[in-house]
Amino acid sequence: MAWRIPFKTAVLTLGLIVASSTMAAEKSLLDAVRAGQLPQVEQLLAKGADRDARAIDGSTPLLLATEANRVDIARVLIEAGADVNRKNLMQDSPYLLAGASGHTEILAMTLAHGADLKSTNRYGGTALIPACERGHVQTVRLLIDAGVDVNHVNRLGWTGLMEAIVLSDGGPPHQQIVALLIAAGADVNLPDRNGVSPLQQAQKRGQVAIAKLLKEAGAQ
Repeated sequence: MAWRIPFKTAVLTLGLIVASSTMAAEKSLLDAVRAGQLPQVEQLLAKGADRDARAIDGSTPLLLATEANRVDIARVLIEAGADVNRKNLMQDSPYLLAGASGHTEILAMTLAHGADLKSTNRYGGTALIPACERGHVQTVRLLIDAGVDVNHVNRLGWTGLMEAIVLSDGGPPHQQIVALLIAAGADVNLPDRNGVSPLQQAQKRGQVAIAKLLKEAGAQ
């Protein structure tokens, strides 16, 4: 007599097979992105791999591509509909990480595909604030042009202007950034949580050029 598998068992087994196949495809996509294998990424997407698959830390393929500044792979993922705002467990999204890292090509793509300009990182800061801190002039310009709030205050009590002073050496890149922020309407007298103004911070650090820019803009 032939054995018959109960219907519910068959359905459950089929579901497990499909789930296992899906998980394998997602892992393959994540691995292909990590290895920088563009053709493999394209093939997996064409076969239906989840463009927003998650790694253990919550990172998506697009976030991994952004982290490594793999522009071509990021473009393919974004054009396939990958979410530019999806965050990992560290609260990084492709948009936020591109801004913080100065990866301008990927940043421009995220801005063109629905980047949430009000989204914030684990420090409560917009993409603009770490870009200011790290001296990414072109990135700052892109974010300002996109409309990111130049006076947003993060959990440390600092704006992009304040971070461009407090966390920099005051060199040419940060001087350019301060000038860009001022031109965009940054409040040059907005103090930190201890009541210290941007001008006072610049003077304390001997940042003569930045202090001059601030004074010319009405800083006190």
